[in-house]
Amino acid sequence: MTYATLISAADLAAHLDDANWLVIDCRHDLANPDAGAQAYAAGHVPQARFAHLDKILSGAKNGADGKFKGRHPLPERQAFIDAMQELGVGKGTQVVAYDAHGGMFAARLWWLLRWIGHSDVAVLDGGMAAWQAIGEPLSAETPAPATPGSIQDLTSLVQTVDAQALVENIKTQALQVIDARAPDRFRGENETLDAVGGHIPGAKNRFFKDNLQADGRFKGAAQLREEWLTLLGDPQAAVMQCGSGVTACHNLLALEVAGLPGARLYPGSWSEWSSDSSRPVATGAKP
Repeated sequence: MTYATLISAADLAAHLDDANWLVIDCRHDLANPDAGAQAYAAGHVPQARFAHLDKILSGAKNGADGKFKGRHPLPERQAFIDAMQELGVGKGTQVVAYDAHGGMFAARLWWLLRWIGHSDVAVLDGGMAAWQAIGEPLSAETPAPATPGSIQDLTSLVQTVDAQALVENIKTQALQVIDARAPDRFRGENETLDAVGGHIPGAKNRFFKDNLQADGRFKGAAQLREEWLTLLGDPQAAVMQCGSGVTACHNLLALEVAGLPGARLYPGSWSEWSSDSSRPVATGAKP
């Protein structure tokens, strides 16, 4: 059996010693970029390896043309593949990503592996809290360097859109844009991460944390499906975005869990969109 969306802590524990499984710690703190590595060093799921959001799961903030691509643009495709090979990911490896934040960073790795065509990747449902809640231990031991994995660049399982496509979409509304940020930031209030507050005109808001139960695990598939269908009709005509392209992946994971696949990611998200004053900005609660 392979896992392609979520995995429970109990199921991970049962497979932790399997030869072709790899656990990757994705913990991070946007306000303290060193916090994830420090937390990993203090204690992690045994045998897990660490992937830093800024160093592995994101690329250069400025393109070759000097234009700002957002706070967490996609990594260069080959650089990401090289990093996954270094961590030991092979063509048939079952990858399990986790964090301590309801999956907000682990979902980014889940999406990126699907981006390069690797389907056997799941997020630990409930993250570190779920792991510890069933009495599983942590380890402060750093695993020996992995034997390089054989993962290659395969046909992507996901799609993206760029800013220009969404500029054109403001008139046509052919695509439904869903913003994963907190409601106050969507409205243009309390913006502390980006220079301009507001949202893309026509976008709707679905805070990524609304995908979770009180214990930090994802809501059930039926509940997620019901909630998401109040926002969109055809998921294949939907675009997920957020502040910098990270928590939008959480919404994409929730859609997969709900059986509503096919939505696209706008990688640059609000941080890229708002950096160009020629792009329109909307504020308030309504699209």
